[in-house]
Amino acid sequence: MKNKNQAVTIKGTKNGLTFNINEKSSYSDIIKELKEKLSTTVVESDHPMVKVNIHVGNRYLTPEMREEISEIIRNKQNFIIQEIVSNVIQKKEAEEFYKSLEVTTLTSIIRSGQVMHVNGDVLLIGDVNPGGKISATGNIYILGRLNGIAHAGYDGNRDAIVAASYMNPTQLRISDLFSRSPDYETEGISMEYAYIDEESETILIDRLHKISKIRPNIGTFERRIMNG
Repeated sequence: MKNKNQAVTIKGTKNGLTFNINEKSSYSDIIKELKEKLSTTVVESDHPMVKVNIHVGNRYLTPEMREEISEIIRNKQNFIIQEIVSNVIQKKEAEEFYKSLEVTTLTSIIRSGQVMHVNGDVLLIGDVNPGGKISATGNIYILGRLNGIAHAGYDGNRDAIVAASYMNPTQLRISDLFSRSPDYETEGISMEYAYIDEESETILIDRLHKISKIRPNIGTFERRIMNG
């Protein structure tokens, strides 16, 4: 009779293997069963690398637990771990996540030689002068002149944008892409924003009121800016 309370179940997918860890099983049972199942799993030495995803459900794994499970799987020839997915995070991690969603408001002029960095989104009420730089892990909104450098999506967020009332930067950066200044200077009639166009792999600039077509999941903050 098949044991319905298996600590570890392994399912094959078109992208590799998924290891489902029973969140109600004890950690010692998980380790024991994982070793047993891998010992009976045969993979030819000339077989391509097999990607492994580990789902642990509502179980929190300490860094030491993650490393132990990863090491057991890595010891199996041709297995490579793609990700470990858990529905549970520590309170500190949750606080950091929610902090990254906040909009930090600054009232300042960033002068030449100054660098301002913010985690999450930032609203700057002021100017970025030539030689000055503002960066953020999220979006950058400038109610003023952008004449210096702006770097949004600092940690790799390609959906981030840079918006400014006067868009005349010396350099624009979003995630890993950068662009020189545009060939014109805005008259400040309406805000413009810079975003990554995935098809051309370039940074483009457009009127902010068109952002909903490019970023349909736009938040209420951007809508308030567009609507004045």
